[in-house]
Amino acid sequence: MSFDAEWVTFGKHRTRLRATRGFPTATLRTLAEVAKLAIENNMSARARLVEVLLRDEDGSFEITVATTVEQDLASAAPIEVALSTVFGLPAEKVTLSLERLSEQEVELRFGVYERLLAQKTGTVPPIQ
Repeated sequence: MSFDAEWVTFGKHRTRLRATRGFPTATLRTLAEVAKLAIENNMSARARLVEVLLRDEDGSFEITVATTVEQDLASAAPIEVALSTVFGLPAEKVTLSLERLSEQEVELRFGVYERLLAQKTGTVPPIQ
């Protein structure tokens, strides 16, 4: 059993919160909730928050978002800057990586879509 990760559902986003050492913290959960709001308000309806990782060594956050819409790529940098500003972190401490997948790679039904996005980005292993 892994104690460094926690699965959380924020509306339509099924997100894995992970810390490199220790348990996911309240700050990590808060950052994930704010990132979810930023994604829902600035990206397409197909964009999903897949994982938020806290690197305890240097206190940096890595946010993984997956989408099937090309135009979402332009929104990544402003969201990254906004999150670092809101949480009072230097800009290099928050990294938002956006993975674009084709619609042929994922099933668009609810629930299955989120799982396949997480699987394609490498957040979770494939179901055997």
